Amino acid sequence: MFSRISCRTKFAAWRRPRVILWATASAVALGFLVALEIIARRSTGQPGPLTTQVREVIFAPKPGPLYAGMALMMVVLTWRQRFIALGAAIGIDIVFVLVRRAIGAETPEGHFFGNGALWVILGCAVIAVTRRTGKERVLLLKGVGLGLLLVAGRKTGDSWLLITAKTRPEVLDPYLATADHALGNPSWVAGRLLQATGPVGTHLLDVVYAQLAVAAIVVALYQLRNVAAERRFPRHHLVRTFLVIGLLGPAIYMIFPVVGPIFAYGPGTSGTGGPEWAVADLWPHTPLSIGVPHPVPYDGITPRNCMPSLHTAWATTIFIHSRKGPPLLRAAGAFWLVATLCATLGFGYHYGVDLVAGVVFALTIEAAMRAFDRGWDRSGIRLVAYGTTVFAALLVSYRYLPVEMAEHPWVAGPLLLLAMASVIYGYVRTTRAWEPKAAPVRRPEPQPEPV
Repeated sequence: MFSRISCRTKFAAWRRPRVILWATASAVALGFLVALEIIARRSTGQPGPLTTQVREVIFAPKPGPLYAGMALMMVVLTWRQRFIALGAAIGIDIVFVLVRRAIGAETPEGHFFGNGALWVILGCAVIAVTRRTGKERVLLLKGVGLGLLLVAGRKTGDSWLLITAKTRPEVLDPYLATADHALGNPSWVAGRLLQATGPVGTHLLDVVYAQLAVAAIVVALYQLRNVAAERRFPRHHLVRTFLVIGLLGPAIYMIFPVVGPIFAYGPGTSGTGGPEWAVADLWPHTPLSIGVPHPVPYDGITPRNCMPSLHTAWATTIFIHSRKGPPLLRAAGAFWLVATLCATLGFGYHYGVDLVAGVVFALTIEAAMRAFDRGWDRSGIRLVAYGTTVFAALLVSYRYLPVEMAEHPWVAGPLLLLAMASVIYGYVRTTRAWEPKAAPVRRPEPQPEPV
């Protein structure tokens, strides 16, 4: 009889909405990774995210956030457990490095460290299943899942970028370059300004652009700093929005493939793209003349990852989530946003219209995540619907009205900025209304003195 009651209790627990939601989300994520693995192998001939991640259990890891993923996982551990986990990861990495050197298995594209972090994450998953029960098991599995999601997100992004290069032989850069006249060709202007600053400015912006994930991890760790003490995750944090942006953004790449000014109108970088594929050698010194845009062929290596600018979207979310931190974190979030915008334009990786779309995209995703957490009400639905509509209108105008935008810059430019500003205003106004308001403290009424 007791066994029947126990089985019924477990079955009832599995029927809870939150459990069903987590199980469904896990199944969808696994199915997506399997589908992407199949697509990557068929379209590019290269292994997908699952295979590359499994290989890194043994083989030298490629650049990726393995230790960053472990850092996120460790927010659920005590300080003693964190030191043990970090020491174990470093020790395992040292053993792997020594073994690879002994057998001559080092690879030029691999990094020395990273396997140990992955082993520790997987080890914590085993401990959660075999040694933990109840809420402790759930909390540790959530930490492991968060770390693995960050690592899998990077692998998924790499596969997506390769798929865009292999499956989209033509790019739409002439459309964006023409539409960019409405904003005054900001990439051409920023490119010349960056060259005028010399190596100092170039090196600084290069570090900011390349280490965007580090800034995100710093903000995320601040938001998750109390997880171990409170034994629960906050309802909303940066990592969730970061991962959703990285998941949905490449889908837009497939619809609107663009390589960027330095590839389509300049020398390219790191041996990819370049003059043999460029429409003309114009960036950043010669402004593009207005003409009739049309799709142009490009190589099968350079990712079509400009529309929207996900670096701008991620930097925007870092700025948003740093607003509730201490003054130093708020200043760092603002600096990272401004420096990222300067880098994306100055290095010729994006057009100005990409950045406008990236801000709208980020705010719409952030609004959807927050609306989902608090329950979909009229204000949340209205904000997300408005952001989606503005983003779709931007894509349609870039594709079908670029010449009209270029010929009437004093009309189209302010309209683009006004559309972006309206989404920013709507987001700020709506989310401020969502914030809990502190009730005023009522002072106790004075009691009459006894006679």
